Amino acid sequence: MKTKRVFIGILGRRNQGKSSLINAIAGQEVAIVSDIPGTTTDPVKKSIEVFGIGPVVFVDTAGIDDTGEMGEKRIRKTNEVVKTIDVAVLVISENTFGEPEEKWIKDLVFYAIPFVIVHNKSDKEVLSDELKKRLLGFKVPVLECSTFQKSGMDELVNALVKITPSSAYVSNSFVGDIVEPGALVVLVMPQDSEAPEGRLILPQVQLIRDILDNHAVAIGLQPQELEAYIKKQTPDLVITDSQAFDFVSKIVPAGLPLSSFSIILARAKGNFEDYLKGTPHISKLKDGDKILMLESCTHVTSCEDIGRHKIPQMLRKFTGKELHFEWVSALSPLPDLHQFAMGIQCGACMVTQKQVFVRMKHLLDKKIPISNYGMTIAYVTGIFNRVTEIFNHK
Repeated sequence: MKTKRVFIGILGRRNQGKSSLINAIAGQEVAIVSDIPGTTTDPVKKSIEVFGIGPVVFVDTAGIDDTGEMGEKRIRKTNEVVKTIDVAVLVISENTFGEPEEKWIKDLVFYAIPFVIVHNKSDKEVLSDELKKRLLGFKVPVLECSTFQKSGMDELVNALVKITPSSAYVSNSFVGDIVEPGALVVLVMPQDSEAPEGRLILPQVQLIRDILDNHAVAIGLQPQELEAYIKKQTPDLVITDSQAFDFVSKIVPAGLPLSSFSIILARAKGNFEDYLKGTPHISKLKDGDKILMLESCTHVTSCEDIGRHKIPQMLRKFTGKELHFEWVSALSPLPDLHQFAMGIQCGACMVTQKQVFVRMKHLLDKKIPISNYGMTIAYVTGIFNRVTEIFNHK
């Protein structure tokens, strides 16, 4: 089932017809088009449906050859796009190909982003044999298009369908391989000051939906009601908010599978094995070590905030070390990573699998151990093996 939107970045120099390309694919004027170079400033997103892929978000970017102080800022914005997209279209025209395009190709390859090269404005000048041979050396589709004549659009869409990985539009099931139809899953959901008034938080909603999709039964309750419920009914699985691990683990019998929202979401988002391997590094932290806390959203914090207050307090108490922390919210640029001894990622309910992969790749390439909010709390609580063993044979 196709359940996610695919993000397709349109990259290239100014005035190559990037915005016109989106309009030609969509069959309507959805992006601002002008003959004046630099019309597109910040990346502009447009959602359309593409047959063969499903819901698609085209990300129209500023030119990668922009100039001036504002131009540099626009280029920085464009450079950040590569961390958020699943697929890319590199647009060139009039046989112009050089250092800016080569840099983009290097970045796309580094981040494992499939891409296609489009030579636009073919009604004015066709792609030379020499340049075509050079482009084919990158082992990607190379197409001739004319947004003015609306030619080459079908070929482009077909190429995008072929290179888009299924992971970009098919959501991984959170519990599909660990619960049977009819299984009873208890969700322990504290309603403290961090819980939004009148609604559940996104990870809770996502887990409930996934449990229902797998024809299992979801029971939601607060920690105080858990003990009485278990005495009446034995569930097949208990999933708790990570910050209630200490309380919940003492109530749930040893033989009953237990995990957390954060850990289960981390498994679906990728890098799960890296988290498993990196979490024990907590015991190796030293005085003065700095830890990078990676959040997937921007939110107002309180004294009960799990990433800003509770986890730092837990880590200082567990290690007995003077640790320092820095936080990065949403998809903000990462700081200089050489200063960090470890990175800890939240459940990532607000970002895509690709976005988590790109962020984690930066840390892993620098040999920085990574963990996850849920695994970190489980480790310092002494139940790390218990809450991850359910996944050992999956």
